[in-house]
Amino acid sequence: MAERAYFDWNATAPLRAEARAAMAAAWGLTGNASSVHTEGRAARRLVEEARASVAALVGAEAKGVTFTSGATEANMLALTPALEIGGRKEPRDRLFVSSIEHPSVRGGGRFPASSVEQLPVTGDGLVDLAELEPRLLRAERPLVSVMLANNETGVIQPIAEIAAIVHAAHGILHVDAVQGAGRIDCSIDELGADLLSVSSHKLGGPQGAGALVRRGDIHIVEVLIKGGGQERGLRAGTENVAAIAGFGAAAVAANAARQADAVRMTALRDKFEAGLKAATPQAVIFGAGAPRLPNTTLFAIPGMKAETAIIALDLNGIAVSSGSACSSGKVQASSVLAAMGVETELTRGAVRVSLGWSTSEADVECLLKAWINVISSLLKKHAYAA
Repeated sequence: MAERAYFDWNATAPLRAEARAAMAAAWGLTGNASSVHTEGRAARRLVEEARASVAALVGAEAKGVTFTSGATEANMLALTPALEIGGRKEPRDRLFVSSIEHPSVRGGGRFPASSVEQLPVTGDGLVDLAELEPRLLRAERPLVSVMLANNETGVIQPIAEIAAIVHAAHGILHVDAVQGAGRIDCSIDELGADLLSVSSHKLGGPQGAGALVRRGDIHIVEVLIKGGGQERGLRAGTENVAAIAGFGAAAVAANAARQADAVRMTALRDKFEAGLKAATPQAVIFGAGAPRLPNTTLFAIPGMKAETAIIALDLNGIAVSSGSACSSGKVQASSVLAAMGVETELTRGAVRVSLGWSTSEADVECLLKAWINVISSLLKKHAYAA
């Protein structure tokens, strides 16, 4: 089979060598991380080292990191009315989420549907700040959830500004930082987030591991998984030591290379977009007028369906996607683009190209060559808008 080029890093990143090595070492251990004997303490040490590494990734204290099975669980753990601040019960009476959130957030977590309200976004995919403050007046103690960077468009939200508005309204801010962690600065203090979700496999760690990070003295009263009291009582169940160790190793590697990788990926993304527009001037690049992740391009060709383009590129050795990978493998119209006011027909054609730390200039050239082959073939069959 011909060599392939992978451009679906926002769905999942390849496993880093550092994570693979850390997991292999963990698999050699016998003890349960909750046991007090020598073998148990060895496993516990790996968990706590990983906790410190994930905390360092987002500039938090290790004691505020709770390991979960992934970011979806971390989001569900965070989105609860039952919160304490400084030992005092401070229940949240309303949840506000942006209309471009991941489904695990947009569904409202553990809030009743009647207490959940979606926040509108602009045509560039940014939360409409003019709408945020008046909407928060509807609640005495709001909880607000806004993602740091969108998984489809790559658009980066002005989280620090949002945090200032939320805190002025006596609210708590949760940030889904899954796509931003390891790619852009995710300091929880600089962002002003109170709760922050991260995922292992977006960083080059294993699938099936994530974390919720808490800042300051916020405590979650109602936990999701009850049992033996692991993770300081916030997430019961025997820790997946190998996955957590791999997560920690990936966090260290991503943090160390973040700035250099961002510069390199920005150049490669811009090279792709210039080539895309040269080959197909009618291409629409979504969110291009807003700050974006250095690795993400979401585009559409008027009249072309995403599934057609994705399959054709796959046959040419290129792996891309239509956006979120959380739709059971189906190619669907993007709810993110619909929230941005994009017409339905165009949303059905959205194709996402996302790069990573090992993406090379040669990979991008292969992608552009494949795109030219694909579009030339499709143009012979269909009259796409020029």
